[in-house]
Amino acid sequence: MFIFRHLPNALTSCNLFCGCVAIVLVLNGNLEAGAWLTLLAAIFDFADGMAARLLKSHSDIGKELDSLADCVTFGVLPGTILYSLLLKSTDVTWLPFAGFIISIFSALRLAKFNVDTRQTSSFLGLPTPANALFINFLPLFLLQMPDSLIAQWLGQVPVLLAITVVFSGLLVSEIPLFSLKFKSLAWQANRVAYVFLLGAVALVAVGGYLAVPAVIVWYIVWSVISGLIRW
Repeated sequence: MFIFRHLPNALTSCNLFCGCVAIVLVLNGNLEAGAWLTLLAAIFDFADGMAARLLKSHSDIGKELDSLADCVTFGVLPGTILYSLLLKSTDVTWLPFAGFIISIFSALRLAKFNVDTRQTSSFLGLPTPANALFINFLPLFLLQMPDSLIAQWLGQVPVLLAITVVFSGLLVSEIPLFSLKFKSLAWQANRVAYVFLLGAVALVAVGGYLAVPAVIVWYIVWSVISGLIRW
């Protein structure tokens, strides 16, 4: 049983490893690997929290390790991807570094979350994994649908900078967003999450993995709507 107590930290370390490998691959031009490793890291990130709850092995070290891993995988990595996209879209040598603004705000988001006692069962502002999934899956449109409107937008510097600014703001905003932490399977207690999951499945069924950014937008929109109608 002593070994199982370390399982959550082991899963968090896998998250961190995915982020480190992805950053190297992205800098070598493999942006597709960055997307898939982000998804794998998000699974590890979800699993470490679940394992900690099931094994009742919460610890201060685990909390700090989780934030440090998230800062790399869901902060530095999306900044690196935005940097790479901007590098291909402009001849201004300093401009691509603006992509790392998202990394700064991701770190601020994580620091804010750690000291904000209001975010125990839900979130205020966009969680870093959701932000990273949105950004890191965008380059797949360049590879799979190079003639699509989205791919053309991703070649425009103003669009990339707008994504950087808007999602940096969402990370540290006070917008209430629901959590996918299920305490039971009851419909009444989890109806907001269930509706989101049904919508997410529908989007993925239509667009496949290219629908991941749309799923994140749906998460934000449904959080706002369900909050306004107090459903």
